[in-house]
Amino acid sequence: MGDNRSPYTHTRPQPSVLRGRCFEPDSVVTYAPLLDLLRTFCAVSPPDVIARYLGPAAPDLVRALPELAHSFPDLVLTSPSDPEQEQHRMFQALAQFFFGLSELQVLLIVVEDIHWSDDTSLEFLLYLARQISPHKILLLLTYREDEIGSDLARFLSTLNRERIPADFSLVPLTEAECSEMTHAIFALRAPAPAEFLKPIYELTEGNPFFMEEVLKSLIRNGDVTYRDGAWDLKPVSALRIPRTVQGAVQQRTGSLTPCAREVLEIAAVAGRRFDFELLQQLTEFSEHELLQLIKELIRAQLVVEESADSFVFRHALTREAIYSDMLSRERRTLHRSIADTLEHIHAHPLDTHLTELAHHFSEAQVWEKALEYGQRAGERAHALYSLRVAIEHFTRAIEAAKRLDLPTASLYHARGRSYDLHGDFESARDDYIRTVESAHQEEEAIVEWQGLLDLGWLWTSRDYGRAGNYLQRALDLARQLEDPSRLAQTLNRVGNWYLNTEQPMQARQYHLDALAILQEMDDRPALAATLDLLGITSFLGGDILAAVTYYEQAIALFLALDDQRGLAASLETLSLQCAAYPLSLVVCPAPGLPACLRCGEEALSIARRIGWRPGEASALGYLGHCLGPFGDFGRALAHAGAGLELALQIGHVQWENSAHLALGGIHSDMLALPEAREHFKEALRLGKEMGSLTVMRIAGGFLASTYVAEGSLALAETVLMERQDDPSSGEAPRTIGDRFVMFARAELALSRGEAPAALALTGELVASALNVDYWGEGAIPRIWQLQGEALAALHRLDEAEAALLAARHVAGEQGMRPRLWRIVASLGRVYQAQGRRRQASEAFAEARSIIGSLAETISDQSLQDSFARRASSQLPRPSESSSRKSIREQYNGLTEREREVAALVAQGKSNRAISEQIFVGERTVAKHIESILSKLDFRSRAQIAIWAVENNLVYTGD
Repeated sequence: MGDNRSPYTHTRPQPSVLRGRCFEPDSVVTYAPLLDLLRTFCAVSPPDVIARYLGPAAPDLVRALPELAHSFPDLVLTSPSDPEQEQHRMFQALAQFFFGLSELQVLLIVVEDIHWSDDTSLEFLLYLARQISPHKILLLLTYREDEIGSDLARFLSTLNRERIPADFSLVPLTEAECSEMTHAIFALRAPAPAEFLKPIYELTEGNPFFMEEVLKSLIRNGDVTYRDGAWDLKPVSALRIPRTVQGAVQQRTGSLTPCAREVLEIAAVAGRRFDFELLQQLTEFSEHELLQLIKELIRAQLVVEESADSFVFRHALTREAIYSDMLSRERRTLHRSIADTLEHIHAHPLDTHLTELAHHFSEAQVWEKALEYGQRAGERAHALYSLRVAIEHFTRAIEAAKRLDLPTASLYHARGRSYDLHGDFESARDDYIRTVESAHQEEEAIVEWQGLLDLGWLWTSRDYGRAGNYLQRALDLARQLEDPSRLAQTLNRVGNWYLNTEQPMQARQYHLDALAILQEMDDRPALAATLDLLGITSFLGGDILAAVTYYEQAIALFLALDDQRGLAASLETLSLQCAAYPLSLVVCPAPGLPACLRCGEEALSIARRIGWRPGEASALGYLGHCLGPFGDFGRALAHAGAGLELALQIGHVQWENSAHLALGGIHSDMLALPEAREHFKEALRLGKEMGSLTVMRIAGGFLASTYVAEGSLALAETVLMERQDDPSSGEAPRTIGDRFVMFARAELALSRGEAPAALALTGELVASALNVDYWGEGAIPRIWQLQGEALAALHRLDEAEAALLAARHVAGEQGMRPRLWRIVASLGRVYQAQGRRRQASEAFAEARSIIGSLAETISDQSLQDSFARRASSQLPRPSESSSRKSIREQYNGLTEREREVAALVAQGKSNRAISEQIFVGERTVAKHIESILSKLDFRSRAQIAIWAVENNLVYTGD
């Protein structure tokens, strides 16, 4: 094939790169990094290119680099002259070589690790740096700050004094950046989970070299595997130190005196940080002797001073490398000595040293004390929400109990609770099962009951069938124990199970029975939990006012008890009271979005602070449920998307489902119906997987409504017919799940032209709604809108107007803009049918204004343009006279090209796509859009899209 490029096409030349490196032995090799650089150049260049660029410098360079001689067969070398003159000639020769290369194109010279450079090379680099300013050369030098010797210090000082360089300090990678690095090394489809990344990040402290070496070592040694989306990683204590890191540490420790080596090994066993007093007790050196030995370790760049009394290893891997190089027996002996010394030194404030004592006694294999301190340290860490630390300590305690042949059920339960709170479903499930089995064998009925109860609660996030079996077993055992407190806890869990299986009356009774027991006992923590459960029961039963009262009482108790997890759970659910998507068919008090957001954002903050990942996932999803109905689409999508990602990471099906429902609702409000449909289908699938009738009915109702909006009436009917016991016109809905199904049936009936059936169904929804008096007519705008549309279809226009005006009032008061523009548009159509043209025109103008403001909240440009186009296409076009006026006042101001660009914007095309279609540059397109915005006094592309549709510039059929 021929070359189709124009002969006049100018291509900017790519920079030429010369790279040299210094190595530790090179500090005594003259010109080592420069010779490395020349070798690289000669290895990739033909002989004629080498001869051309080395030119007059060849004699001096060949003397330094004899392997170049074959490129200069006729060259006669002279004897070296005076060393100082010889060095000057060499400097000139190298500089001319670089200057010659830079005449053709930009030259980048990179010399890495100059902390290992010889002094002559540093002198030349200083010589070169002073002369490169007229040339197209960038000189890039790298060094480690903790490796600066006297020669390099003088070199840097001179550069800074003469203000030659620009300094760039490379800080350690963040955890997010290390995640990206891991993603690249393993070629993953999705980011590595926190459980995999965090231990490695803590060990390497974000050092890219150490990260890469550890990851490669993990793969090479088979310490980590990744199959079918699942990770298998050994604990940090079992990770092997890479040979490269081990070798570097051995080099630094090789020159230490025996006493310094002894101190270093004791310090390595003591931990990353170690106290002067502890070392002195263990070594029996005098203070002066120990200080001199620590100074030796500091000079060897192994440790640094943290305070007057404590020191720390310069890097965690340094300590790990020294520790792993010791024999197992000597490590065990030192651990025992350190543990005994810690007990002696810190006899009174012992609780602050539980972690160290548990670790050292465990490693010393002193099992009695390892069990005692491990359990205490685990309980303390769990109370502080340091969940990974708690899991580590409980694991040590379990090992110690096994060694001593003591009961383990309560320890498995304690570790299971930490796994549960951390969001590790599989590990929590396994520990709870071990709890039940061990407790049954050990005849610990109370521990067995607790294990069954927690297993049941755990399974509610995935499978209500399994959850019910465990909860019933727990209830049977609780009745046998004859313990009122435990019976009340079990009644609450069973009641919540009944709620999620669409049996609200049974659920409420179980919770009220529990409440009566706990009020008599004055058990405030359990009372708070019961009030929370009564709150969600009232929510799903459609009584939002009662739910708010229960939650406010629960929150007050959780605050008084400083129960952060309970507080977060209540706050996040209370945030839904502002007519969030799951509550869009019941009466909501709607205190306003800011109040609901405060609850949701505070819950999210608490969940993140205590490391409660399931709570974080649910709070994010609930924020999406809240923000979407108020039209804050950008933030709603961001929160719900983050909630879905986290729920998928931790395998929490319940919160995955909630996020899908939120994303479905948001996309539905943005008129992105295909995307909404897929989210609702996934929510329905997950509801079936969990066995939750509540979720199945809510998701099924949303999905059926979406099919109706798309015109797929047969598919909507199929979804609604999946359950034969769904509510119909002859049965009042009991729960919000029932209401969603009935509402979808009403929409389907109206779309089929069966307006009387639709009106009857909306009438039942209104009649069965609780707290309608709170708002009066229009109390549930979504239902009143559909009722108004059904009345309009029956030509009962005055009644339709009244229903829509009531819905408009409440939606406006609540700030529900995505619902409001639809209601106003329906009202405009009623005015048209009544022949009230001015009111119809005003209603449609109001709807357009709301659509424009909603579009501006969508950050994704294609989604924004699509929403604006689809929403405006649902409104009647302006009348002919109005169109002529628009053309006279605005349209005449736009050129033909600008009108063409406006039409393409309305089709959702990006600037690049427009430029490719009309054959102009992107910058030109941007100027056209800027001009359009200015002439029409608009602020966004969405307004341009709406204007283009209204002025017949674009075909709007989807």
